[in-house]
Amino acid sequence: MNHAPAQTGSQSEIKDLLVVRLGSMGDVIHTLPAVGALRAAFPNARIGWIIEERWAELLCTLPEPRVGARSPRRPLVDRVHTVDTKKWRKSLFSPQTWERFAAAMSELRAPAYQFAVDFQGAVRSALFAKFSGAPVIYGARQPRENVATMWYTQQIITSGTHVVDQNLSLAAAVAGQPGAPGIELPTDEFAESQTEKWLHEKSVNKFAILNPGAGWGAKQWPADRYGQVAKKLAIRGFKPLINFGPGEEQLAQAVENASAGAAEPVFLSLTKLISLLRHASLFIGGDTGPLHLAAALNVPVVAIFGPTDPARNGPYGTRAIVWRSPRSITSHKRRTDPDLGLLEITVENVVTAATRLLEGDNG
Repeated sequence: MNHAPAQTGSQSEIKDLLVVRLGSMGDVIHTLPAVGALRAAFPNARIGWIIEERWAELLCTLPEPRVGARSPRRPLVDRVHTVDTKKWRKSLFSPQTWERFAAAMSELRAPAYQFAVDFQGAVRSALFAKFSGAPVIYGARQPRENVATMWYTQQIITSGTHVVDQNLSLAAAVAGQPGAPGIELPTDEFAESQTEKWLHEKSVNKFAILNPGAGWGAKQWPADRYGQVAKKLAIRGFKPLINFGPGEEQLAQAVENASAGAAEPVFLSLTKLISLLRHASLFIGGDTGPLHLAAALNVPVVAIFGPTDPARNGPYGTRAIVWRSPRSITSHKRRTDPDLGLLEITVENVVTAATRLLEGDNG
């Protein structure tokens, strides 16, 4: 087993390559630059990606076939393989689950991938790489779950503080040289036209997107503070829109109420959120997938961080101001109570940062 960066030799050696990154939303987005670098290194290779069904719109719009020639609707990969491990785990012993699993694995093996790259570093992602039948599997020497290395034929010592840079170093080992990172997100012409029509009908010219949700309570800045920020943005001539996901209806309502009606909730599919973000002047939120999506689309970001470390997974590649209190201690424990350091970040802190970005100063 090789424990050092491996050279592939000629770029022409890689014809079929599988990317393994199942989720979550932010993690998939943080993998896009590395896959963009692989695409640049191997422009003629067939690249597939195995991903959780709920995040597939980050790679391919819903109407677009998931296999075939690349297009703006599926710009980065030639094949999108989807799984639904969350649903499968709920009915693990059901015959239907095993039928779906078998069908998914048959589809995964069909392209006969030569190489697989596990960007997730978990046991389940390493197993999917193995199930693909690829004889060469790349992964980090020190993955998130150490057992994953059992299935790697090439263990790479990754480098970099930010997870994007770590992923890029893994891609560089596969390519045998550093590559130019690139982010390509799908474009849906119908969603674009509908977004432009909606903004025109609402007479919205300049707007900011506020995202009050978070993966767990410790990362969630209070809803009433988002509402107060929204009021101040409205005074400055920017329409505040509240992005929310399934199960966050009450949270969005709380922000709207605190804004005295200045902010408007919007519930969007991933494809429509991508389209809306392309027109946004600013994004405000915590360490969540939508924040990283905004950064990937080069939208200026005010990031409100608590227990997670922005040096490792903060906004990447866009103008951003990150607020994090020195009292916040890095932890990924899914605590429900807001982080005490997070609560020290004031409305005025966020509004000042937003104003700087809107005026073209990243502080």
